[in-house]
Amino acid sequence: MSGDPVLSVLVVDDDFRVAEVHAEFVRSVPGFRVAGRAGSAAEARARAAELAPDLVLLDIYLPDESGLTLLRDLDADVIMVTAATDAASVRTALARGVRHYLFKPFTAADLAERLTAYACYRRRLGMPGELTQADIDEALRALHGDPPQRPPAAGEGVQVTRRLVMRALERAAGPLSATEVCAQVGISRTTAQRYLAALAQDGRVEVTLRYGNTGRPEHQYTWAPG
Repeated sequence: MSGDPVLSVLVVDDDFRVAEVHAEFVRSVPGFRVAGRAGSAAEARARAAELAPDLVLLDIYLPDESGLTLLRDLDADVIMVTAATDAASVRTALARGVRHYLFKPFTAADLAERLTAYACYRRRLGMPGELTQADIDEALRALHGDPPQRPPAAGEGVQVTRRLVMRALERAAGPLSATEVCAQVGISRTTAQRYLAALAQDGRVEVTLRYGNTGRPEHQYTWAPG
């Protein structure tokens, strides 16, 4: 959403060309900026201390040290982006608190989905005052997404998530994007898009295009009662 702070990202990969590709992926996602890059664990420590990024994209295979060891020293959220597919590495990374684990090679859309979910997670935990259990549960759902399911069709009964999406649109002062809906409801962007598409198919919402500064159109949704 327009009033949210831009989240800074440190990209850590020993291959300069790969690091630049990942940096370009980050730059393509609204609400994120690349704070810097690092090609080794030592450089990553120094850059993280200097830049204090919100998020680190971290490879495991670094020339001087494993990224899994480096995890302990990073005072930032981490998305592991690596070619390491063995179960031990995945378990270790998750046990040490990574927010997502993404296998190389991946597409810009793959990373954008994780970054958007992370932004929703940060918004949920950035609310003023004390958090409730529901706030925490919604933040975690936003980060990791809901289990795959077919969106409820008309006549199947009103599901909780569908009702929350409808309420967000009903109360909105203007059109909302899927990113804005996921931030308000506390679900992943993929889940928000699924429910919005179902509501549009049912004629409950109107879909238009919004053009931002990058020139990339974004779908926006307006409640259409009746």
